[in-house]
Amino acid sequence: MAWSTREIAELAGTSLRAVRHYHEVGLLEEPERRANGYKQYGVPHLVRLLRIKRLTDLGFSLSQIALMGEADGLPEEILRSLDAELASTIQRLQRTRVELGLYLRQSVPSELPPEFAQAIAQVDLSDADRSFLVVLSRVVGPRRLRAYAEMYRSHPDDPVTSEFDTLPAEADERTRQDVAERLAPYVRGLWAEHPGLNAPHPDDPYSARVIGRTMDKARRDLYNPAQLDVIRRTRHLLRTPPQNDQV
Repeated sequence: MAWSTREIAELAGTSLRAVRHYHEVGLLEEPERRANGYKQYGVPHLVRLLRIKRLTDLGFSLSQIALMGEADGLPEEILRSLDAELASTIQRLQRTRVELGLYLRQSVPSELPPEFAQAIAQVDLSDADRSFLVVLSRVVGPRRLRAYAEMYRSHPDDPVTSEFDTLPAEADERTRQDVAERLAPYVRGLWAEHPGLNAPHPDDPYSARVIGRTMDKARRDLYNPAQLDVIRRTRHLLRTPPQNDQV
């Protein structure tokens, strides 16, 4: 008894398209044809087709199946390679589930690393600050990100940072200087308590120059002229002795 292409596909639990593709790539030998031109498949074709389907279900690629040939056993090297790929996939899926659980439990920014996003979940950040942190998370390493996460956990908010966030672009010089003079000691205190914030670390993926240039661009794009002036003034004050800061 011989089967048609449709019949053998149904018996193997696959599709006509798959059977034809296996022929095209040389995995399944072409059967003989009847006088009318129709293909006639036999038991060896079904056995081979079932083997291909089983191996693809296990995760083997067609190129790997081709390398195995018709041998009954599976090469140990290929099995170990597939096992390693599956282990990696399982780890990735487990991490994904942890992240999804975090997003289900609380509203956190999906564009940030999950452990960092969780730390700032309860912090009332401006849109500019949130975007700034997104850029930061792309250019610094895990150690500095952990330092920032810990900072937000222990210092979620401060009045002077709220004033900076709401500072209008047309704020006068006196207002800008006042905010800078109160912001400088606050920032200095954060640096003292969390030294990892401002210190380059070997796990940073980019050089200090690239990080600095990237973050300067982010500031220019995200903050208004008055806020940028406050940042410049704050930097100047941070370079002066602490006793000159006005609390």
